[in-house]
Amino acid sequence: MSSRGFTTQLIHSDRLLGLEHGAIHAPVHPSVPYGYQDVNDLVDVFQGKKAGHAYARQSTPTMDALGHKICQLEQGVATLVFGTGMAAICATFLTLLKQGDHLICSRFVFGNTSSVMGTLRGYGIEVTLVDATSIEQVKSAKQANTKMVFVETIANPVTQISALAEIGEFCRQEKLLYAVDNTMTSAYLFQPSTVQASLIISSLSKYFGGHGNALGGSVTDTGLFDWSEYENIFDGYKKGDPKLWGISQIKKKGLRDMGGSLSSEAAHLLSVGSDTLALRMQRQCHNAMSLAKLLDAHPKVAQVYYPGLAAHPQHQRAAELFRDFGALLSFDLVDNIDCCAFLNELQWVINATHLGDNRTLALPVAPTIYFEMGLAARQAMGISENMIRCSIGIEDTQDLLDDFSAALDKF
Repeated sequence: MSSRGFTTQLIHSDRLLGLEHGAIHAPVHPSVPYGYQDVNDLVDVFQGKKAGHAYARQSTPTMDALGHKICQLEQGVATLVFGTGMAAICATFLTLLKQGDHLICSRFVFGNTSSVMGTLRGYGIEVTLVDATSIEQVKSAKQANTKMVFVETIANPVTQISALAEIGEFCRQEKLLYAVDNTMTSAYLFQPSTVQASLIISSLSKYFGGHGNALGGSVTDTGLFDWSEYENIFDGYKKGDPKLWGISQIKKKGLRDMGGSLSSEAAHLLSVGSDTLALRMQRQCHNAMSLAKLLDAHPKVAQVYYPGLAAHPQHQRAAELFRDFGALLSFDLVDNIDCCAFLNELQWVINATHLGDNRTLALPVAPTIYFEMGLAARQAMGISENMIRCSIGIEDTQDLLDDFSAALDKF
């Protein structure tokens, strides 16, 4: 078939699998066990000799259809789906790294991901946090036992943009695993395979699903990493195409053993929600840029953090790498305005934690999602004590601008 556009490929993905009765959405398969007339077929599925399903902790037809859709969008060779984005992240680290290994991680990562770094250290995995906007810091952190580099595309909440292309080239030269969290950009805004990412991790709960009604996560193997040279692959998984060895190990250990599974019901909601991914993100990015400009020019706003603004430290990098600048926006009010009092004045903005929802959400960063890490760690990440983080939705642009303007006028 000829090359297809992003949304055309997305909305026809299920149908082209040849579903029963002419269905256009993959059906929900709630069954936990899967039976076979010939027990030898079940044996072959268990031993990886034949494709199929044995138990829903590892796979269901609904999960596989969702993984197929994501894999197409991310231009990978295989995708696994998980119960949450954090399950996908933890499975990646804990199945591919072992005691004595070293991980280089961006200092600017989601709060819960930052917490996982402490857990990894407790398991004997060394972690070095670096300013990943600088390739020199990444390079200088490499050790003889370094196995992986992990970064996010747009950091939450200060919107730093990692040196994605430069890190990719460094990892290629040094034969390091390069894991990129693509949640904040999604496959619509950015293709991590273009910067030589080995693994693409996403929280499907955010922009992919978009409706705030289902949790989910994914790991996609781009096929660019040579797993035959990776010493942490269990011998039992070294069969068939080496490009699939890594994802097989993540599946066996992360889904079968650790149980970070996605239900078929949630997989269906996420899949259907994704149909409008491009349309939603176009509106969200437009709204975010419009609001960023309004806030940037307002005397009661001290600073705006949004890659679309020319003054953003990585604006040019974002412009070169991404289709648009995303819908994550943070800002600091001037010192005499309490951020919680300001948020309570907004009419159309919901005080809630989450990202990528159709509705605009906002929260005070320091006393909520980054409270646990403490003041020193917040300062190291560039988070002020008066910062407000916004996930911009698809509301009518003028209503959103009027809401923020009216709230600012009250102070």
